[in-house]
Amino acid sequence: MLSARLPSALESGLFLLPEDGDILIFAPETEADLSTLPKDRVIIIDDFYPNVEMRKAQGFRVQQQLPDQAAAAVICMPRSKSLARKWVAEACARVTGPIAIDGNKTSGIESILKATRKLTPTSDAFSRAHGKLFILLPVAQRGEAFTSWHAGMAPGPDGFTTAPGVFSESKIDKGSSVLASVLPSRPGRRIADLGAGWGYLSAGMLQNPDIETVHIIEASKTALDCAQKNITDPRAKFHWGDARSIRLSEPVDVVVTNPPFHVGRAAEPTLGQAFLTNAAELLTPKGTLWVVANQGLPYEATLKEHFRTVDQVVLESGFKVLKAMIPNTRSRAKR
Repeated sequence: MLSARLPSALESGLFLLPEDGDILIFAPETEADLSTLPKDRVIIIDDFYPNVEMRKAQGFRVQQQLPDQAAAAVICMPRSKSLARKWVAEACARVTGPIAIDGNKTSGIESILKATRKLTPTSDAFSRAHGKLFILLPVAQRGEAFTSWHAGMAPGPDGFTTAPGVFSESKIDKGSSVLASVLPSRPGRRIADLGAGWGYLSAGMLQNPDIETVHIIEASKTALDCAQKNITDPRAKFHWGDARSIRLSEPVDVVVTNPPFHVGRAAEPTLGQAFLTNAAELLTPKGTLWVVANQGLPYEATLKEHFRTVDQVVLESGFKVLKAMIPNTRSRAKR
């Protein structure tokens, strides 16, 4: 992780920080220790709501957009190759000094190292803790070398707008497709879509004229921006927030969700379980939750704790759709 390599790179002189100017840190891991950097000069570039709030609470400046110019940057490799290339291109266009690229072996650091070396001078790679860190050296025309790596919002599957790094950026997620196929024609008047992504499920539900409101809730600001491009219906209400804890101004009749279950590359079922727990808090006393999940995920016990009835509606292509009805007021009282 970054905390294992960045301090050594700074101490050894591999990564030499300019004496002044902003230092951009692209989406550091939540556990990354940034204490070796001058906090007053650091700007964290991150659009994931829980991480943004955490870093703000630590006293960091956090932005979703890059400033016009910065003195140095550290890019923490994301899972998405297209997003990694976008970040490198953006940093090269705006950063005047050195750019460090850090990542574990599983994040694709080797491939990005080979690709960047074909376009601009780099340092030797510093290896430690199952990963590498290397530096793009400050040279003239560095930004122009990465012009082809620039990417932004673009037409995606079925004409929907997506962007590098968002979930299912190049195709409609199979689980969401399965869930959409079994939702009732009249699901309810007020609906919340937890973890809505770029809006596939919400767009489908808004085809129904009987629906009054769909609350589109998403932690990724980039994905939410795509959803706002994809859905112009005035009944859609967009919320950048944490689906595990968000509260709405009024209860909803239905919650639909295709919750995430990974943190980085590691499976973390408790993430999806937190979505389901909060869904019970958002619903009316007679409300209904529809959730799609990989067949092996252990969501039934969580649903039975928070809802009176739980049924499996369909099992298809390795995905299950579960329907939970009537939030359990006793479980709410315990909290």
